[in-house]
Amino acid sequence: MARQVTYTFKGTTKTIAFSYDKHHDLYEAVAEAEGIDLSKFLAMEQQVAMTSRKGAKAEKEFRKVEFARFGFSNIHFVRDEEPEA
Repeated sequence: MARQVTYTFKGTTKTIAFSYDKHHDLYEAVAEAEGIDLSKFLAMEQQVAMTSRKGAKAEKEFRKVEFARFGFSNIHFVRDEEPEA
């Protein structure tokens, strides 16, 4: 079953197909869909990970803040609708 990701980019909500074969996570998938180069971001994220304690929230918070700066919000997987009884 294919996964889908929904996100809002600069005020427009979009849904894209997602596969772990192509992307490391949903953030990389939405950046590619919008044509954003993440090479500098990934290098900085790696530095944040190396300098923060294992299990610290610094890496996750860095990603969240930077993607908000890029113009993204509300990035999440689409869940299947529950069948009505």
